[in-house]
Amino acid sequence: MIPPNTAPTFIRCHSESEAETSPTHSSTCVECDGTVIYSEDQGEYHCDACGLVLEESNIDRGPEWRAFTERETSQKSRVGAPVTNTLHDKGLSTMIGWRDEDTYGNALSKRQQQKFQRLRTWDERFRTRDSKERNLKQALGEIDRMASALDLPTPIRETASVIYRHALEKGLLRGRSIEGIGASALYAAARQANTPRSLDEVAAVSRIDKSELARTYRYVARELALGIAPDDPTDYLPRFASDCEVSVETEARARHLLEVAVEQDALSGKSPVGLAAAAIYAATRCTEDSLTQADVSEVTNVSKVTIRNRYQELLEIADDADPNQL
Repeated sequence: MIPPNTAPTFIRCHSESEAETSPTHSSTCVECDGTVIYSEDQGEYHCDACGLVLEESNIDRGPEWRAFTERETSQKSRVGAPVTNTLHDKGLSTMIGWRDEDTYGNALSKRQQQKFQRLRTWDERFRTRDSKERNLKQALGEIDRMASALDLPTPIRETASVIYRHALEKGLLRGRSIEGIGASALYAAARQANTPRSLDEVAAVSRIDKSELARTYRYVARELALGIAPDDPTDYLPRFASDCEVSVETEARARHLLEVAVEQDALSGKSPVGLAAAAIYAATRCTEDSLTQADVSEVTNVSKVTIRNRYQELLEIADDADPNQL
């Protein structure tokens, strides 16, 4: 019998003779410790050794059709893209395609091309016929552009789009630029996801300066009660360590050095970005990684003076700390 509350992870294969051996998918049979596999032919999970069936009559929730190219997939699919906040209409409206060809791939005549160009123009006007929709279209396009430049993932773009929508609904754009609110929303979303980007980085890809970005962000965070925690320098370490191509040991030493500094309450008033860069540099002095202050400065966009000053402060913290902590 199968013990209650047993939730094994199964191997999926296309036939009884095909079994993936990935450790993340493998499990053992509760009777003979054999490997549990999934057979699509029978729609059941069973032991490859003794044949014990653990689950049967499994429902295939995928499409009933088969497609081998992107064109076939788009032709056979009966559903659209998922709803997303990154589009002004959340992806629910339709639009006339940009290809000048018919369903069979044949090119349209010159007269038909001109006709559909006029139809596209009117279609665009109807989809953005009020000021709010035009505002959202411009702002969300800016957020997507900046997120791409900063290499931020889709979930952060979704969060930034939601923050901007809330700001628009509360009338926070009065007297402020669309770019400023959009950049502030993206900066806040990145911090909420613990993958922050510095004010300098966001300002560099936006059309506003750093001071306006900081001022607008404080205003948006206060009015929307975002409740974002202060920047943690350790949140910058994974990205800096990857960009500097240092070892895991160096990153671990840098993280531990910052944690000791936090315990001594020695980081107040210091830039988290500068502290993270200095910690990376300090850690390379104790490992086989060889980086100069100029190397770290070029990768992290933190000045050599800042790295040098924060480095000296971290050395003093290390000297004052309990040797067992380091």
